Amino acid sequence: MPHQKLSALFDAICNFVICNDSSLRSQPIIFNPDFFVEKLRHEKPEVFTELVVSNITRLIDLPGTELAQLMGEVDLKLPGGAGPASGFFRSLMSLKRKEKGVVFGSPLTEEGIAQIYQLIEYLHKNLRVEGLFRVPGNSVRQQILRDALNNGMDIDLESGEFHSNDVATLLKMFLGELPEPLLTHKHFHVHLKIADLMQFDDKGNKTNVPDKQRQIEALQLLFLILPPPNRNLLKLLLDLLYQTAKKQDKNKMSAYNLALMFAPHVLWPKNVTANDLQENITKLNNGMAFMIKHSQKLFKAPAYIRECARLHYVGSRTQASKDDLDLAASCHTRSFQLARSQKWSRVDSCSHQEETQQRTEEALRELFQHVHNMPDSAKKKQLIRQFNKHSETQTPGREPSTPRVQKRTRSRSFSGLIKRKVLGNQMMSEKKSQYSTPESLAIGELKRASKENVNLLFSGSPVTMTPTRLKWSEGKKEGKKA
Repeated sequence: MPHQKLSALFDAICNFVICNDSSLRSQPIIFNPDFFVEKLRHEKPEVFTELVVSNITRLIDLPGTELAQLMGEVDLKLPGGAGPASGFFRSLMSLKRKEKGVVFGSPLTEEGIAQIYQLIEYLHKNLRVEGLFRVPGNSVRQQILRDALNNGMDIDLESGEFHSNDVATLLKMFLGELPEPLLTHKHFHVHLKIADLMQFDDKGNKTNVPDKQRQIEALQLLFLILPPPNRNLLKLLLDLLYQTAKKQDKNKMSAYNLALMFAPHVLWPKNVTANDLQENITKLNNGMAFMIKHSQKLFKAPAYIRECARLHYVGSRTQASKDDLDLAASCHTRSFQLARSQKWSRVDSCSHQEETQQRTEEALRELFQHVHNMPDSAKKKQLIRQFNKHSETQTPGREPSTPRVQKRTRSRSFSGLIKRKVLGNQMMSEKKSQYSTPESLAIGELKRASKENVNLLFSGSPVTMTPTRLKWSEGKKEGKKA
């Protein structure tokens, strides 16, 4: 039988992969955008913590003591002198409870969350009960349910033996008996600072309007460094309270009313009273209500944290904060725009040159065709000779048989030879000018003199030429006469 199930599962997977059914192809591919974030958290917790805390301090001003408390280096101290129970007694009590295998009163574990999830799952189906989480349940039924959870039993809450108020009250009792609040003692002062994040006006003055975007971002960062069991249970709890508040027209429980019920178990330090907290009670209650309203956004890592974690594994370097990431992105954008503008300028220049060359060749072809259609005469022969004499690339009447990038046919006319000689000497003198030696300087003077003689000869002016140039020109003249 197990073999048959495995075979059926394999066939289903194969059908999903190779099936051409459009309904299957339209299903979204599941991908966790926080994959690299979770990978960095598990493989390199110190690097991950440093990355997140550096961005928290960018948003919130934390003095040395409060920063040390956030890092767990200093115990929590409250203004009234009260504080959480001693670490020694907490650990001793936890060990005694663990020996009994109990869930209530023990440090939070994944096994304990699995037992408590039975309560959360049942409450999701009964959100319309009026006064949910406010009206207490029956103490006898709650004790039976508590013993069953402590013994690791699976409970049939749908049997009708228990009421929704019994389950809701037991969930609050579980949170109230945890050794420390769900958001831990280390994060207490940071949550107070998050409640004080306000917007600024155009002149840079602080207003009384909460900066919700910065508060959400700070909570996203803070939840990333919670212990995994605390983070998992917090997500389950806030989602339950969010769905409960959405049904407030039925259950009469708004987000703020729910915050009053759960803030002492989620945010308040243990073993303190309302008098110890004094003016901070309002901040804590409002903070709890804010988390309930925006719970669907708080468990996503900020985009720059995702990118930093990704670059840690696939990139060349890791940015330390959002500012570094923005700087890298802006530099990349500017370099890309500059390269693109240079590329388009080169393309425009090349296209302009090609267009000009094409128009010139077309005009020459039209002119040659016009001369060719003229009646035979001495003038026509003279014009054709001039075409053959001054053409640099090819006869205008013929279509080019090879691309223009190939080597062009050189003119063999007398003026063409002189021009090539002059231009060749000029280019060679420019190349060798940077390696000036006595011999090269003498050769340069000779070439400059030759260039002047050639220019004068080409212009028709009388001039006394050097013997070498004179012999060459006389030989050329004798060749012409012959």
